[in-house]
Amino acid sequence: MTNRATTFACLTLAVVVMAGCAGKVHYPDYYMLAIAPSDDPPANDDHKLSAVAVRRFETPAYLRQGRIVYRQTPEQIGFYDYHRWASDPGQVVTGAVMDSVRSAGVFSFVEAYDGQENAEYLLSGRLERLDEVDYKNGIQVEVKLSAQLANRKTGATVWTGGTSTVASVSQREINSVVRAMDQATKEGVEQLVSDMTKQLAATTLTAKAPGVSAGKTGY
Repeated sequence: MTNRATTFACLTLAVVVMAGCAGKVHYPDYYMLAIAPSDDPPANDDHKLSAVAVRRFETPAYLRQGRIVYRQTPEQIGFYDYHRWASDPGQVVTGAVMDSVRSAGVFSFVEAYDGQENAEYLLSGRLERLDEVDYKNGIQVEVKLSAQLANRKTGATVWTGGTSTVASVSQREINSVVRAMDQATKEGVEQLVSDMTKQLAATTLTAKAPGVSAGKTGY
């Protein structure tokens, strides 16, 4: 074979190989953490506390990478290469918490924290886990949340709480995993806000009881 023919054959082979590689490019799929909205707040405005600001919920570093997470053991974290979140889960959870707090009707106004000092109360928290769990019975998802409410005028912590919610995955495919995460996150947020609401109601009743000074409640 002449040098020219050899060169042409090599170029042809390179083009074929490159075309084959180009056909195997796998682009990532993106998913939304879709949390169903809460009910409208009660119409009665009596006995509401003043405004609360909700700080953006923090997330561990591994959840900020954008890829959906799975665990094959309690200690080992894995990432899907081609299944990723379209929006930051911490921001989505913050919005869901604000929606749930509004629905509870405890505060006169609920706003996103922007560094201002207007709201009397500050609610902050953390999305600890949003993981697929493969080492228990079947495939499950786990969502773990923690939060605390502070009175900004006094600096006192009015309430702290946390939830860990598990949901089963109906089918071994990523869409079912994401739907289970939607469900578990919704339940976790509602449990968290419900716990806070009950604590605030109990504290308020204690403050109004005969012989109890309202100044001892911390707010």
